[in-house]
Amino acid sequence: MPVTDVAIDKIKDMIISGELAPGDRLPKEAELAQRLGLSRSSLREAVKALCLIRVLDVRQGDGTYVTSLEPNLLLDAMTFVVDFHRDDTVLDFLAVRRILEPAATALAALHMSDDDIAELGTLLGELADSPTVEALVANDLQFHRKIADGSGNPVLCSLLDSLSGPTARARIWRGLTQEGAVAKTREQHSAIYEAIAAREPELARSWATVHVAGVEQWLRNALGTADDPTVPDSDAEPAAEAS
Repeated sequence: MPVTDVAIDKIKDMIISGELAPGDRLPKEAELAQRLGLSRSSLREAVKALCLIRVLDVRQGDGTYVTSLEPNLLLDAMTFVVDFHRDDTVLDFLAVRRILEPAATALAALHMSDDDIAELGTLLGELADSPTVEALVANDLQFHRKIADGSGNPVLCSLLDSLSGPTARARIWRGLTQEGAVAKTREQHSAIYEAIAAREPELARSWATVHVAGVEQWLRNALGTADDPTVPDSDAEPAAEAS
């Protein structure tokens, strides 16, 4: 195993064991290198690597600290990696979003505060009657981000945040090329909002599935790929799911 990897693992073990907690300052470089049986250069490289993935934070003139280790901070590194996606992988990102987003929407129907639900409704009302595609997609990103945040699960919220970038361009492309896409998006957003406001998690889940699947199915058709039987019909209305 490369020496730097050994150094990374040893610092990681110190954090996992509780020897170093979030917010703790690491011992001075010479002391830590001696304690771990490492060279100072390999320790330095390990610290740089752990800073890149937001595990450590080097404060000039103060020392090196363990970060808060909050999910949104740690998963920020995944967002960086996701930005390198190729266009032919967008369908894969949409498929993952179709799994996670309905779950987040169902949780939001259970856990979102009344004030946050009211803000969600206000967000919908901010769109003009005939919005530009760019304005609609910007509103769409805010809408889904607020719902993910309302799920009460910060890990799920961070994962969905990381998926929003690769799928945004597909949403713009759909809005520009598919007839009725703008109106359909607004209609489905309203249905999702109403299900959340009514505290109907399964109905909210169903509408979210239909909504994401609509973009996914459109993109499959646009790319000329074979139909995926696991993708729900985006024109179907899940009214029968209401309880």
